[in-house]
Amino acid sequence: MNRLPTCCSALQHHWPLPNPLPGAQLVSCTFDPARLAADDFERAGIAQTPSLQRSVAKRQAEYLAGRVCARAALQQLDGRDYVPATHEDRSPIWPVGIHGSITHGQGWAAAVVASSNSCAGLGLDQETLLDDERAERLAGEILTPAELQRLDPAQIGLTVTLTFSLKESLFKALYPITLKRFYFEHAEVLEWSADGQARLRLLTDLSAQWHNGRELQGQFCVNDGHLLSLVSV
Repeated sequence: MNRLPTCCSALQHHWPLPNPLPGAQLVSCTFDPARLAADDFERAGIAQTPSLQRSVAKRQAEYLAGRVCARAALQQLDGRDYVPATHEDRSPIWPVGIHGSITHGQGWAAAVVASSNSCAGLGLDQETLLDDERAERLAGEILTPAELQRLDPAQIGLTVTLTFSLKESLFKALYPITLKRFYFEHAEVLEWSADGQARLRLLTDLSAQWHNGRELQGQFCVNDGHLLSLVSV
């Protein structure tokens, strides 16, 4: 029987985002690298790769927490006991017929999964809210010229964090479909609202279906200084 690693809190099976995604499961937990035990991977029944063995405690704990959440989400979805391995590009390897996404950072990890009958791709990303000073320094790297023109100085911290997170979620959703990398300048957030709704647009051609000008919906929530975003396609 797999047990919860010492470094992880109890798992939460919930949907913190504003719009439920039919057929999807989301599981999260908090984790503390300082509590990582030598037998935590064995305790959880999760293989530790040679590169992970050489990693610092933070990397080991966040990987472990993310995979624990992913396995629990898959168990909730269809009862299977499966831990995603990792592609050479570091993306998770999901079972055939399953789409999923894992995110972790600042002591919190989550995974979302759904069957291919429910969606064609999922991207989940969590970020710590930037303070206004740091957001101002990073805005030019993350926002397109059009996004910079629309930027409200009174909401710069939230807007830059949200734009970063939504573009990360967009990449996670579309990269497994197109197998083409794209960057911050290749998408823009057209609008977002306080109720957690957002609209994005691609600014590059990834495939015949995912082309320049294609618009997508995203959603997000903010809790205790952390922002969680999701793009499903």
